[in-house]
Amino acid sequence: MNVQSTIRWGIVGAGHIGRRFAEGLAFVPGTTLGGVWSRRPESTSAFAGQFHTKAYESFDALLDNIDALYIATMQDSHPQYALRAFQAGRAVLCEKPAAVNARALQEMIDVARSSKLLFMEAMKPPFYPLYRRLRDHLAADPIGEIGLVRAGCSIANVPLTHPSYSMEMGGGALLDIGIYEAFLAVDWLGEPLEVQTFGRIGQTGVDTFASLNVRHERGVAQLFCGLDLQGKGDALLAGTGGTVTIHENWWNPARATVRYVDGRTVELDEPFEGGGLNYETTHFCELLRDGAIESPIMRHAVSMQMISITDAARRDLGVRFPFEAE
Repeated sequence: MNVQSTIRWGIVGAGHIGRRFAEGLAFVPGTTLGGVWSRRPESTSAFAGQFHTKAYESFDALLDNIDALYIATMQDSHPQYALRAFQAGRAVLCEKPAAVNARALQEMIDVARSSKLLFMEAMKPPFYPLYRRLRDHLAADPIGEIGLVRAGCSIANVPLTHPSYSMEMGGGALLDIGIYEAFLAVDWLGEPLEVQTFGRIGQTGVDTFASLNVRHERGVAQLFCGLDLQGKGDALLAGTGGTVTIHENWWNPARATVRYVDGRTVELDEPFEGGGLNYETTHFCELLRDGAIESPIMRHAVSMQMISITDAARRDLGVRFPFEAE
């Protein structure tokens, strides 16, 4: 792709997350929204009208007229849209979790690599200004070796009609919320080696609460996620020389407090703009213009390690989706 060219984005899925992505494009230079498609024509038309773009009558028609695809559907359908996009020669930024299990994710990665196409899971926190500043700060003034990550979020008022409660769509707290916590643990502690999970299964069959202890190569993570309790959404990184608190909501990070064992305290404050999804999109566009097929920040290996945590946790809780192979 020519470095100076405008990247034409297409969106599959006309729901809330797709709208947030479209709003964020206004903050990403050198991009345009080339069109949208979803399985519901009425929603597609309304979305297109709101964002002054084209509503396509088929997914293939959308693929014919874009450079990159943002997948904004529920996770059960992510692989099918990604694989069709790769077949059409399109780069893919896929909403988290990129797939419901490691087997499906590995197929997506393998096809993207063999096709020499850029593929990235849309895990937004590491691209926020606060997160990047925190990384730089700890590189210059570290808190020692970080050996504990503690993070969680639980939302009490999710209605039973929400897709998060759907077994057929691959719902549940672990995949809808816990995947964020899995990222934080992998990002700071490395590869997960062992997972222990306690939790609850709701009336629709999905996990409604899960508490995880995860042993990583460089420490231990204590994580929780839920759909039936209200739980604070901050995060703690504990090191040999201090701690970091990423204040709620940590996955949309704007403030952090660094406390050192010598008594010093450093406050980091980095507001974000555009809803936050624009930062990962900017990164993706830079990679696409450079001809890269993998992000050095949101690497395929990181995505695989994250999904391995939720796979293990679902096994512990006995949650298997009806469309998953034996």
